[in-house]
Parts: sequence; C-alpha cells; structure tokens
Amino acid sequence: MRGTQDRMADAITSFAGTMGFVYLHAAWFAAWIAYNQGLLGRSAAFDAYPYGLLTMIVSLEAIFLSTFVMVSQNRQATRENVRADLDFETNLRSEVWSAHIGKALGLDPEQIEREVRAALADSRTRMSTGGRTAGP
Repeated sequence: MRGTQDRMADAITSFAGTMGFVYLHAAWFAAWIAYNQGLLGRSAAFDAYPYGLLTMIVSLEAIFLSTFVMVSQNRQATRENVRADLDFETNLRSEVWSAHIGKALGLDPEQIEREVRAALADSRTRMSTGGRTAGP
C-alpha cells in the first residue's frame, strides 16, 4: 500500500520527467539571472555573479530529485518483482494443468516437448533476425 510519502515521491518524479519541468527551470534561471544582473535596478540584486545562492539551490534540488527518482525506481522494481512472481505462478499452474490434460487425452509428452522446442527455436530465430525469415 502506498503511503503519502510514496505518492509524493512518485508525483515529484513524474513531474520532473516532463518538458514542463524543463521550461519552468529555464524560465526560473533566466528570471533569476536577469533580476540579479540588475534588470530591476542594481540595489534589488541579491545574488551577484557567479550566482552562488542559485548554484547552491540547484545543487540541493539535484540531490533531492535524484533521491526521489531512486525511491520511485525502488517502488517500480518491487512492483515488477511482484508481477514476475505472479507470472511465474500462473505459468507453473498452466504447465501442471497442461501436463494433466495431455495425460488424460493420451498425448505423447515427448512429442509435444519436441514441438514446443521447435516452436521456441523458430521464435528466437525470428526475434534475432528482426522478424525476417529465410524464405525460398
């Protein structure tokens, strides 16, 4: 279950990965630099070149953003592990049921396994050639 902190980290990470985030920062940096270059008068400037305060703020933001990204990646990895476990369980159940059904129908499991291996080899060949198959 997601807590408030997890939802907040996911929301921040989702926004940080957009062009809106880039545009917002570009505008913010431009305004900061223009303001501190004396656009509204030299007396209004509070962070003279080389903009030490801006540099510190951006560095802190980078630290926090990287942490939020790692938190979101960890949560995504956890979700993927749960999905993989469920996929494995489903596949195992299907395999067991298929074996029982095949046995009840009197099918030769070795012949079926040969056909499966051939189909898998063909599929892998098609995937490695980008879907192109050697034809006549």
